Amino acid sequence: MATGKGAAASTQEGKSQPFQFVPGPFDPAAWLEWSRQWAPDLTGGTPGGMAGAFPGGAFPNAFPNAFTNAFPNAFPNAFANASFPNGQFPGGDGFPGGEAVVRMFQNAFAGANQAVKIAPTQLAHIQQRYFQDFTQLCREAATAQASAAAQAGNGGMGGMGGLGNFGNGGNGGTSPQAPLNDRRFASDAWRNNAPYHYAAAFYLLTARTMTELADAVEADSKTRQRIRFAVSQWVDAMSPANFLATNPDAQQRLIESGGESLRAGVKNMLDDLTRGKISQTDETAFEVGRNVAVSEGAVVYENEYFQLLQYKPLTDKVHARALLLVPPCINKFYILDLQPESSLVRHAVEQGHTVFLVSWRNPDATMAERTWDDYIEHAAIRAIEVARDISGQDRINVLGFCVGGTIVATALSVLAARGERPAASLTLLTTLLDFSDTGILDVFVDEPHVQLREATIGGAAGAPCALLRGVELANTFSFLRPNDLVWNYVVDNYLKGKTPVPFDLLFWNGDATNLPGPWYCWYLRHTYLQNELKTPGKLTVCNAPIDLGAIDVPTYIYGSREDHIVPWTSAYASTALLENKLRFVLGASGHIAGVINPPVKKKRSHWTNDSLSGSAQEWLAGAKEHAGSWWPDWDNWLGKHAGPKRAAPTAYGNAHYKPIEAAPGRYVKARA
Repeated sequence: MATGKGAAASTQEGKSQPFQFVPGPFDPAAWLEWSRQWAPDLTGGTPGGMAGAFPGGAFPNAFPNAFTNAFPNAFPNAFANASFPNGQFPGGDGFPGGEAVVRMFQNAFAGANQAVKIAPTQLAHIQQRYFQDFTQLCREAATAQASAAAQAGNGGMGGMGGLGNFGNGGNGGTSPQAPLNDRRFASDAWRNNAPYHYAAAFYLLTARTMTELADAVEADSKTRQRIRFAVSQWVDAMSPANFLATNPDAQQRLIESGGESLRAGVKNMLDDLTRGKISQTDETAFEVGRNVAVSEGAVVYENEYFQLLQYKPLTDKVHARALLLVPPCINKFYILDLQPESSLVRHAVEQGHTVFLVSWRNPDATMAERTWDDYIEHAAIRAIEVARDISGQDRINVLGFCVGGTIVATALSVLAARGERPAASLTLLTTLLDFSDTGILDVFVDEPHVQLREATIGGAAGAPCALLRGVELANTFSFLRPNDLVWNYVVDNYLKGKTPVPFDLLFWNGDATNLPGPWYCWYLRHTYLQNELKTPGKLTVCNAPIDLGAIDVPTYIYGSREDHIVPWTSAYASTALLENKLRFVLGASGHIAGVINPPVKKKRSHWTNDSLSGSAQEWLAGAKEHAGSWWPDWDNWLGKHAGPKRAAPTAYGNAHYKPIEAAPGRYVKARA
């Protein structure tokens, strides 16, 4: 068996050698000597020895110069101006990468208001806390090293034995201030190997401090959010788990596989470069219409924009009024019909509703010039007309999900301006009508960005229109949760050479759709940037003034409490824009998991409160929590607007609209 010993290994067999730190900034002995001479003063004053830490001897209070001058003092990487024992930072050369940290913060603040600052007392507290925890880590590292050396001298387990319980209060020393309680560093390889353990511990400590600094910035809300987002992206990207040289799990797999994991990882990376995205699941395991989107039905209408699906009844009798589902056009519809046991489509059919669903076409170059008005007139309004005709009813129930809800609300407002009221009720799932707070997506939207999009894909100044490629949207949404949807797969797929496991939700998530440039630019400018949809008469769509209050139908509004795309408070804000009898329900979890929560799973919970007179937080304070899914509450509400029961139809469509092909149709199968 290979021992891993090099030419300088001890010739004495059977006796392990204690781990030795290379002299430099990671040497705990140097830090221990320094920490004995210096300790943070946590009483509120400037720490001893810090008199020269700030230019001019005072705390900075203005950005950008003050912040970037203060930041090197908060992190031990460039302490040229600070007073340390012997006049230098332990190890002599400082920590690698410090200059990159400062440059990152400079870039994050570039163009920000010059009044941006951090309160001196808060900055001092963050610095003091960092130095205290950093010193404690170094003391523990020195103690652990001494313990390992002592055990080796006594014929013990040697260098790694003394660190076997480090971080858990074992014999290797006391528990550190920054324990490895992050799931990225959960394995024994991180905990039992000193260099990797300390790399992870120092990373977590530095990440915490960078986040605290970003949160402490005094600026307008948009600037603060952008700073926090930039910092979080950099912090997540620089995790030692993301690099082969600093990931002991990946190194162990490399050795055990004889290099096969590296070969497979490189192949995975090259394949993803060809696709333009990081693989999150084994896409070969799924096929739309075979094992996802399998509810039985038929396409009963199609045009350039969408196919309309009608689903087969599962009850002998059905409600007279049909239910039309309008999903977002920035994703495929089958998140609502992923698997039979989690399908909102199937659930609605089982409740006795005749369900129609809009399956958006995945735009190609022939649709590059299509606009928001086109999607309202030729898609949403046309789908309503066809569903009414086939069901034989003047009014139907309409549901919009996410952007689909924004589209449906716009369409109903246009129809109201024309004197038409085709909806008996409206359901809005995680939908924005008031774009005052758009959550994390706001970091991507400002006037320069919108103008750039208008010039490149929106047809501004006579330039040719183009498509927004689906992969751009998919990658953007992935980086909203980078540890879960980006770096996790970088580590597993590339560093460890694993093949992603099959997961239907991630298959749907990666099945991106394109968008016409003019449609996208209108949506960005008039909703996210200028928030004009909520103001009566501010916008004209399809030659009609938009007034959401004119929709005037009973409306069920749902928000998800942990939604990072449509904050639940913004979903609640729709209650101030709509008229008639409104019901707001709040579900647990996020944008997708909160919506797709079938009752049979008996998971999560939801909150209800009949009073809508106060703010979102006041509503929540008075709300009652209920165990399980919100779907039964919606079933009960929708049933009151669905009309009397009648015999279920025995055929799809009618004399005017004949079945074209079986569900899920061909539009949903087109890849971006």
